[in-house]
Amino acid sequence: MKRFVFAALTAASFALPAFAGEQYLDETGFAVSGYDVVAYRGLTQSSVGTAQPNAVPGKASITAEYNGSTFAFATTENRDTFLSNPDYYAPQYDGHCAYGVSRGGKVPGNPHLWRIVDDKLYLNITKNVVGFWEQDISGNINLATGNWPGIEPKPASENTIPNFSSPAPKTH
Repeated sequence: MKRFVFAALTAASFALPAFAGEQYLDETGFAVSGYDVVAYRGLTQSSVGTAQPNAVPGKASITAEYNGSTFAFATTENRDTFLSNPDYYAPQYDGHCAYGVSRGGKVPGNPHLWRIVDDKLYLNITKNVVGFWEQDISGNINLATGNWPGIEPKPASENTIPNFSSPAPKTH
């Protein structure tokens, strides 16, 4: 009987929506600093140790709401694609730095310092941090995945992304 109750409770927990923490927002007021999260999938990813192509800016006139935040897109097609499966396109860790999460905290994610691993978008905060991240990407993802349940409910980082400014218009 205990096994049945445990199995039923476990199954029910998978049916419930996962708690979503606060999306990281910089001074633009947009998620991912106003860059198009769908457009990353069309960029050619650079090899480890080399800089990625810059992210594609979104437009303030083409947006969608998700996880309590406004995401901007370069095209209406990208917005519609995002709305069909936002969990797939949104960055991991609510747009916070993946390496920072692997170390136990929430710090900003820079939209130009990105990598797609196992079909998931990860952001990092600085070029130096990307170097540490890339020394053991899978190990850092495993650490971050383990840390995230305890970090996710905490407030989003309010820090500015170092050495970065976005061309996106401010929402407020």
